[in-house]
Amino acid sequence: MTQQPVQYSREGDIALICIDNPPVNAIGQSVRAGLMACIDTFAADTSARIAVLYCAGRTFVAGADISEFGKPATAPFLPDVIARLEALEKPVLCVMHGTALGGGLELALGAHYRIGVSGLKTGLPETSLGLLPGAGGTQRLPRLTGLEAALEIMISARHISADQALEMGIIDHLVPAAQDPRTVGLAKARELLATGAGPRRLCDMPPPQVNAEQIEALRARTAARYRGQNAQMAAIDAAVGGAAMPFADGMQHERALFLQLRESPQRAALVHAFLAERKVAQLPELDGITPRAFSQLGVVGGGRMGSGIAVAALLAGLDVTLLERDAQSAAQAQQTVAQMLAESVKRGKLTDEARTRILAQSFRAVDTYAALAECDLVIEAVFEDMDIKREVFTQLDQHCKAGAILATNTSYLDIPQIAAMTGRPADVLGLHFFSPAHIMRLLEIVVPKTTAPDVVATGFAFGKKLGKVSVRAGVCDGFIGNRILQVYRAVSDHMVLAGASPYEVDRAVTEFGFPMGPYAVQDLAGLDIGFMTRQRKAATRDPREFVARWADEMHTRGWHGRKTGQGYYTYDADTPKGRPCPEVEAIIAAERREYGVTPRSFSADEIVARYMAAMVNESALVIGEGIAARPLDVDVTLLHGYGFPRWRGGPMHWADTQGLDQLLARIQRFADEDAHFWRAAPLLVELAQEKRLFASLNT
Repeated sequence: MTQQPVQYSREGDIALICIDNPPVNAIGQSVRAGLMACIDTFAADTSARIAVLYCAGRTFVAGADISEFGKPATAPFLPDVIARLEALEKPVLCVMHGTALGGGLELALGAHYRIGVSGLKTGLPETSLGLLPGAGGTQRLPRLTGLEAALEIMISARHISADQALEMGIIDHLVPAAQDPRTVGLAKARELLATGAGPRRLCDMPPPQVNAEQIEALRARTAARYRGQNAQMAAIDAAVGGAAMPFADGMQHERALFLQLRESPQRAALVHAFLAERKVAQLPELDGITPRAFSQLGVVGGGRMGSGIAVAALLAGLDVTLLERDAQSAAQAQQTVAQMLAESVKRGKLTDEARTRILAQSFRAVDTYAALAECDLVIEAVFEDMDIKREVFTQLDQHCKAGAILATNTSYLDIPQIAAMTGRPADVLGLHFFSPAHIMRLLEIVVPKTTAPDVVATGFAFGKKLGKVSVRAGVCDGFIGNRILQVYRAVSDHMVLAGASPYEVDRAVTEFGFPMGPYAVQDLAGLDIGFMTRQRKAATRDPREFVARWADEMHTRGWHGRKTGQGYYTYDADTPKGRPCPEVEAIIAAERREYGVTPRSFSADEIVARYMAAMVNESALVIGEGIAARPLDVDVTLLHGYGFPRWRGGPMHWADTQGLDQLLARIQRFADEDAHFWRAAPLLVELAQEKRLFASLNT
């Protein structure tokens, strides 16, 4: 007989309500129903004077049941369960351990007393899913912490440590981590009975004070930081509005806003992003494949990328040997890694003691390949030049032990050509990090046809160890992300040639939700990088392809973007974030005259329409060719590596919401102007004709 997810028992006059719904005690329908039944049992149990609510396993309720996401809610509803708990005439003590998030914290707030076990992390992260806390979180938490503190928790969706929860009054007591929640609960329940403690309901507490000036300032900050998003502002509305109402009315106000958000496109997009991130590493071809063991990492190249990879691995507890070309460069790399680790200390990712230990015991910078002999995995992160990379892999093949995995961090180059320099192509794959590698979460795992399955599995295990979001990619120029990037950058240049300014394009794209536009991004990366890419591709470029010569002219003038103070924008002490440059527009105007182009105006809507059509069409090609296994792989790549607005779900999810038939018709209209650039992807045509969505391919 299947064990019930919520069990009721009694020890003397203390009732025990235990949630046991592994792995994370998610509060799905069966748990809600079980809680309601146990609450009623406790209410009717005349021998029970107090109840202890706790969870079995490694955590308290960690949130909602993700299997219910996107489905109609079923009774009993969580607000009703919590209201019934709070209304009990006998006291209820809640013991939290592990994580108590979302509905888990709301459930605890319905109890009359709360204890945390050390190591507890709690919070209300619903806004990260396009929702607000919908089971009383916006009404009860402000009564405990004050309005602004509660709103900061809800808006940021961040986790609160046990010490912070105690300081803020979210929990009444904090006990050492080694203690069992059941044992803790029984001991505290006996104390409460001894003092004659009764119910202590948050709904009976006075509402929080509202400082109108401070709330307006908070609204302004929130609107700026979460531009275009609805949930954060709705959370403010729910909490502030509720503070001016009787508790029951505040709950109705919260529920109305919650239901409104639940039906919003943003909520669907954010849930899609959340689920896609969990599915992206689930590849059928890796089922049953055991990764190789790895504890010692080698990195070749001590520049910003190589040092960042080394730091990411060190923070994950790996042993790292970094190879540079000579002793002086190795010493510089040692300093760079030490500085990056110091920055991690400042960000709270590492203690100063741990940094000292890592540098003394787990990291070394060397200048000889022989030092990599015992590494389990070696990642090459040298200059983006095929000849240099071939030489590196020739040396790695000679010096690395049998079974060592050899990886390249190339952004564009052909990995099979690199692997051909070794006698072990099955052990070679791409691990494309994004800079800064110790901060950016995306990792493209690029898989040539010759790579062994256990090597691919090891790549994903390595990414998980580093806390990365890993995406499988096939071999082509640019893999998934950079290949798509080249196309939507190209369409930006097409629009600029036709009459838009770079600044109009950037403004339209940022208003859509990207943190930066394509020209500001190029300035940040360095215009010399783009120049080298164009030079690399010149020999094989289709003569029909338009290439912006104004970018080459800017490179010739030494305008390399932010690092030189001049790129598409001018950067100086007065405008460190950049201002438009009339000389750039003059260079572009000269090129228009050479082409005989009469410039026309572009609205922001048209800029976004072309930008997104190019992105979606190239993404469909990438999926159709098998470079990306599924549309969700494209979405995750663009979300984590290229600044696509999360609240739009990713380009493939966005395309589904627009209607693929309409996007196809738009591309076909654009093809009347330029049939070479605007060639509809066969997959897009197929899906539009069959009235299917990209989502149908996310198996």
